[in-house]
Amino acid sequence: MVPSFRIAIISLVLTAIVGCNTSGPSPADDTDGGTKRVRVVYIPKNTGNPYFDAIISGFQRAADEFGYDFHTTAPASAEATSQVPFIKDQIQRGIDVLAISPNSPDALNSIFDRARKSGIIVMVVNSDIPGSEAHRDLAVMPMDFNLVGAKNIEIMSEVIDGQGDIAVLSATTDAPDQNFWIEGMKVALHQPQYAGLNLVDIVYGDDDPQKSTVEAEGLLAKYPNLRGIISPTSVGIAATAQVIELAGLYPGGPNATGDGLELTGMGTPNEMRRFIKEGIVEKFFAWDPSRQGYIAGYLAVEMVAGRIKPEPGVTFEMSDAEIGRREFRDNNVLIAGSAIVLEKQNIDDWHF
Repeated sequence: MVPSFRIAIISLVLTAIVGCNTSGPSPADDTDGGTKRVRVVYIPKNTGNPYFDAIISGFQRAADEFGYDFHTTAPASAEATSQVPFIKDQIQRGIDVLAISPNSPDALNSIFDRARKSGIIVMVVNSDIPGSEAHRDLAVMPMDFNLVGAKNIEIMSEVIDGQGDIAVLSATTDAPDQNFWIEGMKVALHQPQYAGLNLVDIVYGDDDPQKSTVEAEGLLAKYPNLRGIISPTSVGIAATAQVIELAGLYPGGPNATGDGLELTGMGTPNEMRRFIKEGIVEKFFAWDPSRQGYIAGYLAVEMVAGRIKPEPGVTFEMSDAEIGRREFRDNNVLIAGSAIVLEKQNIDDWHF
């Protein structure tokens, strides 16, 4: 079960506008009153995703508190190499820290090497690059990703009473975090308590609302007896919820067969609130995305100053009581927090 502690509510969500400087002078401006400020750039997978906007809000909070210049930019779509030109631009600008949520586990290796050779710290945020960890300096993960796949299966089993055909609607085929979670789901399905679940398909909505909608509609058409869909992506789960609502197939819906079609996965409470309150979705889970940005921003300043060097076993402590002491794991992975199940009873406690 997910620990029953409450993560701090996010008070600010920013819009990730390509090329928008969200704190201080432009990345080309080296000084603040004659003193060089650390320049941090965050490149999410793509623009227009409220989940990444929440991560940006954490970077902004840290920039205000720890005094660095913050800039965010991103491609419009989440293809494997769509972030490459953005990284090249930041290398030319001579930034200090590149934070990125990578769209591929290996397509960015050479450009990461180039950035690091230029003296830029490369930190991946929210999703690691399995098998390519040597090409970045550290990874800030929202929770222990080894638990994510199993948690999705656990919740799906709960809402469909452990019986029925299920499908997965993911982001892109190259997304390292999504693929790792899906493998975790497959492993979990071999456990005896999930013997009644049958994974019939995995489709990819590319973290695009329109394509996710089309893929969700395709699943309903192809599998009329489908009992559940898992969408471990904020764009995918919101699009799928709308498709199920319009089709009237949700539990108690006008066109529902038997107990209806259940949906779970990972999303943002602001986008999923109505679906939870109206019974379209019973429960899903999330974490505080802003915490990753806040911790990454703090580490950016400390690493540039040489006060923290990521190595397995190295610990540090932050003044934020919700975060406290953190420790780097193998491959310089840092876990920002834990997950929480969101349902009708607590959805209004969360705002991001």
